[in-house]
Amino acid sequence: MRTPATRFEDLVVRPKARHIVIWFALFFSILPVAGRDFHFFEPLQPPRPFQMMVHRGLMRTAPENTRPALERCIEDGIEWVEVDIRRTRDGKHILAHNDVIVAADGKQWKIVQSNYSDLQTLDLGSAFAPRYRNERLLTIEECFQLAKNRINLYLDCKDADPEQLAAEVLAHQMEAQVVLYQDPEWLGRLHQAAHGRIAGMTKWRPGTDPAQWAAKYGFAAVEIDAPDLTKMVVQAFHQAGVKVQTKNLGEWDQPQWWDQVIDAGADWMQTDLPEELYAHALWRRIASRPCQFSLHRGAGRYAPENTLPALEKALRLQADFVEIDVRTSRDGQFYLLHDSRLDRTTNGRGLIAETTAEVLSRLDAGAWFGRPFVGTILPSFEGFLSHLGPTTWIYLDAKEISAKALVAALERHGAVEKTVVYGSPDYLIQLKDLQPNLRRMPALRSEQDITLLVERVRPFALDAAWEILSKPLIDRCHAAGVKVFSDSLGRHERIPDYLQAMEWGIDLIQTDHPLRLFRAMELWAHGKTP
Repeated sequence: MRTPATRFEDLVVRPKARHIVIWFALFFSILPVAGRDFHFFEPLQPPRPFQMMVHRGLMRTAPENTRPALERCIEDGIEWVEVDIRRTRDGKHILAHNDVIVAADGKQWKIVQSNYSDLQTLDLGSAFAPRYRNERLLTIEECFQLAKNRINLYLDCKDADPEQLAAEVLAHQMEAQVVLYQDPEWLGRLHQAAHGRIAGMTKWRPGTDPAQWAAKYGFAAVEIDAPDLTKMVVQAFHQAGVKVQTKNLGEWDQPQWWDQVIDAGADWMQTDLPEELYAHALWRRIASRPCQFSLHRGAGRYAPENTLPALEKALRLQADFVEIDVRTSRDGQFYLLHDSRLDRTTNGRGLIAETTAEVLSRLDAGAWFGRPFVGTILPSFEGFLSHLGPTTWIYLDAKEISAKALVAALERHGAVEKTVVYGSPDYLIQLKDLQPNLRRMPALRSEQDITLLVERVRPFALDAAWEILSKPLIDRCHAAGVKVFSDSLGRHERIPDYLQAMEWGIDLIQTDHPLRLFRAMELWAHGKTP
């Protein structure tokens, strides 16, 4: 009796048998196989309990499906970005959600009827905001180059050729960094063209048993609308080796639905609000923060700086402090503005000190940032105080407001006890004389100045330059009964820098990049130290 090994050798050398083996191999390679447990690239180590998938990039801060919208996701440490794929008349795959592109001049270009050479010249940014003028569309090749080893891609194949797209994914070695979404028939063609090496995903709706669905299609992932997601559904797909992506867009993009899908065990959550989702989920898991944090000029990364939308975003991120800048108009009214001039962040011109409140009240302080914020007003200081929540404190940079006027405004709104004022020692001494309960914070640029500042100002905190931070400095301030705040702005907006400051015992970090700081706090909670 021949051994199995001998029989296999016979099959290999006999031409007719060889053809049978090859036929069977090819046949089974194009069949969907449930329970494959497809392994995707992990942008973050250690991974988070669930991964965020941002819809068309950070499209409230940059034009959707463009390079800056994707880059902002990468800068925030997000694992996935959803982009839409369409094909031009001459066979080029590009990133576009709608089937028509509207140019800056108003002309409409139907993608399927247009050549790439014409579309690549279009300005996709000016209609969103002047700062994105001349932003061009991305080809799939450019998208892959941008995302390589940085972020994973959910490719929503609106109008794409599966065989061509499979070849492009494999040519760029992106098979571990993409999941392609379409209907089962289209994905069957993709599976055959890629020999099962590229992950597919389609929609599942209640009414079909998850195990049967997985056995029938065998895709690597499934998309489920948030209201349809339950723990039992997730467990059934996981048992079949299928990743579960939940669609949390529109009315489902809020804490009630986030909690439901997190508790159900979703792997990926598609959202337009990754910053709020991450903050909400993180504060559920972390009992206490390693330090407090302040958001610079409000949440100025996600909304126009020093505006009410930036304040509201900061409140939803549960910031401990919101940093604002206050200046005075020509007629003695107070507004939130960092620069002395109006030009950068409003549609006004000139110095705020030479502009009346009537003119300031008509300015647009949001259009420069992006289309979603067109019509945002330049907020008055009084208006800001009336919107402040009960738990968030004010980190106030008194750019140009008298000590007497500042105290009066804070007293009117009952905000004295939750405000820390940053300013020069002389200005802060004036505040101390007018309102001793108002917390004061001068800048600390040298460790040698600690004693003098403590004696003169009696500060609540010192704003220490990041370059001079150390454990001995922080310990010395604490021994004097003074807290240590510091700005990580610029080159210190790095997770290792945050972790080092936490290790030293810093009280507050001010940031322009809250998601990076949140990641550091998450790592800290899991025992990660410098």
